[in-house]
Amino acid sequence: MPTIAPLLNTLADLVRINSVNPYYENGPGEGAVGAYVRQYFEAHGIEVSEQNVLPGRNNIIARLPGRNSRRRIVLEAHMDTVSVKGMTIPAFEPIIADGKLYGRGAVDDKAGLVAMMAALAAIKESGQLPPCEVLLAAVVDEEHTFRGVAKLCEDLRADAAIVAEPTELRAVIASKGTLRWRMVVRGRAAHSAKPHLGINAINHMARILLELEKDHVALAARSHPLLGPATCNVGVISGGTQINFVPDQCVIEIDRRILPSETVPGVLSHYQGILDALEQNHSGFRAVMEPPMLVDEPLETPASSSVVRVAGDVLSEMGLDGAPGGVPFCSDASKLSRAGIPTIIFGPGSIDRAHGPVEYVEIDQVEQAATFHHHMLMSFA
Repeated sequence: MPTIAPLLNTLADLVRINSVNPYYENGPGEGAVGAYVRQYFEAHGIEVSEQNVLPGRNNIIARLPGRNSRRRIVLEAHMDTVSVKGMTIPAFEPIIADGKLYGRGAVDDKAGLVAMMAALAAIKESGQLPPCEVLLAAVVDEEHTFRGVAKLCEDLRADAAIVAEPTELRAVIASKGTLRWRMVVRGRAAHSAKPHLGINAINHMARILLELEKDHVALAARSHPLLGPATCNVGVISGGTQINFVPDQCVIEIDRRILPSETVPGVLSHYQGILDALEQNHSGFRAVMEPPMLVDEPLETPASSSVVRVAGDVLSEMGLDGAPGGVPFCSDASKLSRAGIPTIIFGPGSIDRAHGPVEYVEIDQVEQAATFHHHMLMSFA
């Protein structure tokens, strides 16, 4: 079984390594963390390889053979973090206090990765073979465009997958998807002394915002038992050139969280219908929806799947909540699911601590997560 001292040392080592995604402030990426993970597995005598994704940014894949080589379970965790901007604690100087380990990436996602690594090392050290083959994939670019898991899924065959994210030790089978796009209102510029000669794009955008607010209230009528309702948030707005011009353009950026029962074309068609109705009812109204900037599908793994049932049994035997849960955030899990692999999300700590000014993970949960993975891998057949 994994022991707490090596577990903590490994987590502290990974937190010390800056692996901010290059999307944020020219972060260095995952290269140094990947090298550490590879060396960890080599030191434990576990087969390990690299999968090239981007220049200097490789997925690290470890493999344990199983008694049945025709079946495989995949453990997956990401190595990159978000920016350290706004943090009020040292980002890369792990501090242990009050049963918690602090630092950027502590909970998202290095604790989950370390728990998986420790489980593989403990099984290898025991000399036992798990019932089926195990792949552990430490991937890149989860915090931006998911290119690491996309590469992993190319020609990947597996019977189950577990993706590390902070779920407070719940086995999560459902998560919302994300759709992000822009709406652009076109107006006509004019001098502000004669506004009647122009078409004020900001005024027409205000009509859209009011309709979106009403529509968001209506979303509450369709609620998923584990995820609640879909949501729609306008996160960015910009328009106009200067104060004495009638603005000829106004733009909003929308974040829509999608339920498993919804489709991306269906959601986009719904919002196009809102614009069409406004155009019919208001003279001079002209708005367009641009193609999505991001599409991330939702996840819903059947509760009857073997990975869900075995995970629930293991958690119950550990005295934890074995009932499947849901989360509102996105992860690599939906991509594995789309590749035809029944997938759950599981990990230590709370998503509320991720991406924040003070990030930490509860040490006892990291230990429990490692124990869960050990039992899970020795139980899943």
